[in-house]
Amino acid sequence: MTPRNMTTVSGFLLMGFSDNHELQILQALLFLVTYLLDSAGNFIIITITTIDKQLQSPMYYFLKHLSIMDFSSLSVTVPQYVDSSLARSGYISYGQCMLQVFFFTGLAWSEVAILTVMSYDRYVAICLPLHYEVIMSPRKCTWAVAAVWLSGGISGTLFTASTLSIRFCGHKIIHQFFCDIPQLLKLSCSNDDFGLLKVSTFIAVMGFACFVGIAFSYCQIFSTVLRMPSAEGRSKVFSTCLPHLFVVSFFLSTGICAYLKPSSDSPTALDLMLSIFYTVLPPTLNPVIYSLRNESLKRAVKKLLLSEEFIGKNYVCSVFSAC
Repeated sequence: MTPRNMTTVSGFLLMGFSDNHELQILQALLFLVTYLLDSAGNFIIITITTIDKQLQSPMYYFLKHLSIMDFSSLSVTVPQYVDSSLARSGYISYGQCMLQVFFFTGLAWSEVAILTVMSYDRYVAICLPLHYEVIMSPRKCTWAVAAVWLSGGISGTLFTASTLSIRFCGHKIIHQFFCDIPQLLKLSCSNDDFGLLKVSTFIAVMGFACFVGIAFSYCQIFSTVLRMPSAEGRSKVFSTCLPHLFVVSFFLSTGICAYLKPSSDSPTALDLMLSIFYTVLPPTLNPVIYSLRNESLKRAVKKLLLSEEFIGKNYVCSVFSAC
């Protein structure tokens, strides 16, 4: 679809990363392989944290929901890009674009919120171990996860409602592989994007508050860990906290750089790489990081993959609640 034709339709043209069709096919296949690996990794984490009775603590309960968000987030952007690239169209309808805005922004905020809750969980477990069962009771954990999902829905609704108020004109070309809000703002032909800017500012302030909460939690955690007399105890704590800190830092830093850096009319390689860093890599790395650095998860994965009795009995019990 040519840019000239894009002025007469309601949809958008996703340019992706290259104009060369052979490169588009190669990139689509790479994205597809990444998506399948991510789906497999997150599915394994969701499965074992659901059916393994030894992984029913709040930490794994939150990890399960993080995996659901990661899988959902990639499912919002990658399949559409792969399909449009292989079809050589790049076209995405207005409705599909708005759905991407809703789900991507909602899931992105939900991930920030769940990472904040996970950091607080580790803070209570390490710094206030005697009060852990009271503070992180199953009921409170359920309410916390419900609040995370609800806040994500509110965030997605605010962004989508603000985006719907924008009038687009000219060549509706998005130099990205999905409907990213900074790219959509470039297509606005009037001053009606003030509402979206206010929503973005509000979410940025809330995101900064989450960052402060995460930073406080880890300052307290590392202060407590360094006072531990046992080197083995320190190593165990660092093995669970450092991967989480890496995920948080990587996700927030790349997202902030992508959204706060000055936009340009012509996309650069840095813009495209940043988009991959905060949309594709974190959901893909999460299963690997949490699995490789967590002995309990590694044992559960081996048990799941090697024991037919474990797979059959526990899966049936979890489905029919008969155990």
